[in-house]
Amino acid sequence: MSWIQDAVFYHIYPLGFCGAPFHNDAAEPICRLDKLHAWIPHLKELGVNAVYLGPVFQSSTHGYDTKDYRQIDWRLGDNDSFRALCDALHENGIRVVLDGVFNHVGRQFWAFRDVQQNGPSSPYCSWFQNLNFGGGSPMGDPFWYESWQGHYELVKLNLRNPEVVEHLLGAVTMWMDQFHIDGLRLDAADCIDFDFFRTLRRTVREKDPDFWLMGEIIHGDYARWANPEMLDSTTNYECWKGLWSCHNDQNYFEIAHSLNRQFGPGGIYRNIITYNFADNHDVDRVAGKLKDKADLKNLYTILYTMPGVPSIYYGSEWALDDCRTPTSDVALRPCLELEEMAEKDQSLCAFLKKLSDIRLAFPALREGGYENVSIQCKQLVYLRSTPAQKVYVVLNLDDQEVHVEFRHQEPVLQDVLNDNQTFNNDGGRSWLPVPAKGARILVGAPDKFEF
Repeated sequence: MSWIQDAVFYHIYPLGFCGAPFHNDAAEPICRLDKLHAWIPHLKELGVNAVYLGPVFQSSTHGYDTKDYRQIDWRLGDNDSFRALCDALHENGIRVVLDGVFNHVGRQFWAFRDVQQNGPSSPYCSWFQNLNFGGGSPMGDPFWYESWQGHYELVKLNLRNPEVVEHLLGAVTMWMDQFHIDGLRLDAADCIDFDFFRTLRRTVREKDPDFWLMGEIIHGDYARWANPEMLDSTTNYECWKGLWSCHNDQNYFEIAHSLNRQFGPGGIYRNIITYNFADNHDVDRVAGKLKDKADLKNLYTILYTMPGVPSIYYGSEWALDDCRTPTSDVALRPCLELEEMAEKDQSLCAFLKKLSDIRLAFPALREGGYENVSIQCKQLVYLRSTPAQKVYVVLNLDDQEVHVEFRHQEPVLQDVLNDNQTFNNDGGRSWLPVPAKGARILVGAPDKFEF
């Protein structure tokens, strides 16, 4: 891909971000998502150059129960307003990735409504997985159908039906033509027929060779989905867990093992640019997950310097710490107003901006290999390298300054994260003081880098 290695994502759940009502009873479009125009300077200040927008198409409630793939949800706006928003993002150098919810639809999806109204005579009975009139559904229908994980408000599509595939691909090409989107995040990718992904890839690549496809995968071998025939990337839930739990357990061996297993010498995902994140619309805010919020900066240092692309979930740049309850994830999807956020502590925003600048300045952090150099429970050193450049990331989880020793060949290392301090090679090694709960990002320094 020509752009994805350089991407720094910002993930927004639009219905929550806009404070839209949960039930879609809109009689006409209300352009709530237009508020994102005012956020563009903030995105640029964070160093963001790509946004992933959660579901934006007409749905009944939370966005993943689609009613119409060709119309923007009226709680967010209309197609014209969304086109203008995408144009504004693109004009500011920000790519746009949308949620592709193709495993299932809502019960108000027009073809399912036809089945409800016309029964076996509906021409759309075969559009839905295992729909049959041999018994009733838990929702009171005189027929049964397959749902997503037992949630019968979500009706599973039959992706082996050519008419369904044609309808979905027609919607995608419409989004590409009208909104000029740059990629898709495929919801519930582990439930979707592989042949559909192969067809989707061929379709979008014929229109745009740089179009990016990323699948939501929680468990399993990411390479089953991300490969030259199907998707380009997947969500990296393995490292999501390791990012927070290694800090809570004071055990850098955990994340070091995952990073080496995925990206180190012989790593199984060295050819995949994974989508890396600390939190999202489905999991607790990482600031609420951590036992000590002082670990946030080290966590984000790993996120921005590990292989793959980093993503920030909207609001987490201000260390929002909301967590889901046993019955609701509403707290994870708040309405945020930029003016109110401006009154909060901006120090983490500034730190993320610096990490973004560093990541974009050094090719080794975007495309280099990964190697563990030194691992202790509370200290970790790893190397990102290309033939032309080496970048060492040194992390200290202890609550006091610690001297960390590691071997390297560079005559001088410059810390581009902390005031450009320089350290000389002492007999093939460095013995560096690393701040309490802090990190250093060290670059071989024949010339001085300014950040």
